[in-house]
Amino acid sequence: MAKTLTQLNAQIAKLQKEVEAVKAKEAIGVIERIKEAIAHYGLTAADLGFSRRGTKAAETAGKVVAKKKRKKMAKKPAGVIRYRDEAGNTWTGHGKRPRWYLAALESGKTPEDLEVN
Repeated sequence: MAKTLTQLNAQIAKLQKEVEAVKAKEAIGVIERIKEAIAHYGLTAADLGFSRRGTKAAETAGKVVAKKKRKKMAKKPAGVIRYRDEAGNTWTGHGKRPRWYLAALESGKTPEDLEVN
C-alpha cells in the first residue's frame, strides 16, 4: 500500500511525539538515580563542576575547551611586474604565460617589447 507524503509526515510527527514522551519518562528515572548517587556519596555542586569556586578540573568539567587559534601565515608579496601590454595587463614572468602575453607574441611583438623598463 503506497502512502502519500502527507500520511508519511503525519506518521513522522506522531513518532516524534512518542519519542519525546519516552525520553521524558526515561529522564525521570535517570534523574532519580543521579539524585540517589549524589546523596549516597555526599557530592556537592562543586564536586560536579557546577561551582565557580572549585578546582580547575571542576570548573572545566562538561565545558568545551576552545582550541588555540593558529597564526595565519604571512602572504607572499606579489612579484615584481616584468611585462605589461597596452591594455594594462601585467605578468611577473613566473608561472604559466598569460593569454594576453601569448597573443602579443603571436601578433609579432617580442618579449623585449612588453618588458617594463
